[in-house]
Amino acid sequence: MNRLILGLLVRRVAISLLSLLAVSVLVFAITAVLPGDAAEEQLGQDATPTALAALRAQMGLDVPAPLRYLKWLGGIARGDLGTSATTQLPVGELVASRLPNSLLLAAVTALFSVPIALTLGIASAVWRGSWFDRVASTGAVAVVSVPEFLVATLAVLVFAVKLRWLPALSYVSDIESVGQVLRAFAMPVLSLCCVIIAQMMRMTRAAVIDQLEAPYIEMVRLKGASPLRMVMFHALPNAIGPIANAVALSLSYLLGGVIIVETIFNYPGIAKLMVDGVSQRDMPLVQTCAMIFCAGYLILVTVADVCGIVANPRLRHR
Repeated sequence: MNRLILGLLVRRVAISLLSLLAVSVLVFAITAVLPGDAAEEQLGQDATPTALAALRAQMGLDVPAPLRYLKWLGGIARGDLGTSATTQLPVGELVASRLPNSLLLAAVTALFSVPIALTLGIASAVWRGSWFDRVASTGAVAVVSVPEFLVATLAVLVFAVKLRWLPALSYVSDIESVGQVLRAFAMPVLSLCCVIIAQMMRMTRAAVIDQLEAPYIEMVRLKGASPLRMVMFHALPNAIGPIANAVALSLSYLLGGVIIVETIFNYPGIAKLMVDGVSQRDMPLVQTCAMIFCAGYLILVTVADVCGIVANPRLRHR
């Protein structure tokens, strides 16, 4: 790997770190202006001003916002995520108990969605203009137009209420067999996969078609290469960068869609933890969860950029 690629990679990582710092300012500012706080949530509406002031001082809520931000940022840099304002437990412990569940849900969703989306996208590009391409493209547009909360709600109504095949709520603590795994993850994964597969398929199709219309593909075709060899050994290697971006951007949708899905199915993940934190005005918990989601998004985008840089031959030479 030459110096040019290494310099580009270092620049991408530096930009991601600066973006994460800017996001931390936005996250703290947005949570700071939310109405109410943890003291009001704990004491209720009948609390006296004296009791509220005493509890705010105990929680450190009477400190000016800039000082609280610097203290919070310094704690993150040291690995100290703070203490929950409602449970008085370390935020790191709360996140550690829920994050594996969200990662497991994302991994299962990616395991199903990525191969299906790439296969459909490549097939639609190879047979573009055919009945398969028209059906797949129309279905993708239709699925993208449906919000994930509607897909999840319809899944509950059909498979849990009407057919009684699957439970309406998803539990991961008492899984002991493959059947229980399928029952626990079927509807959350289905709700997330619908839009992810549609988005990834469309972006993959566009990336492969762009390569198939390049001049070098015409030369390969004139040399008598079979369609399979033309796609697998010539078009796809040059489309790795755009396809990696398509996969990363589509999977980043999990970071937003998982909030709705975990809430609807009461899935014990970090998104559900953040929603509960918002309802309880537990700002340290909400800020940490929001930063984790933002960091995950930036990691996916950075990985996509790195794949594009490594896969692009023009960046290997000056």
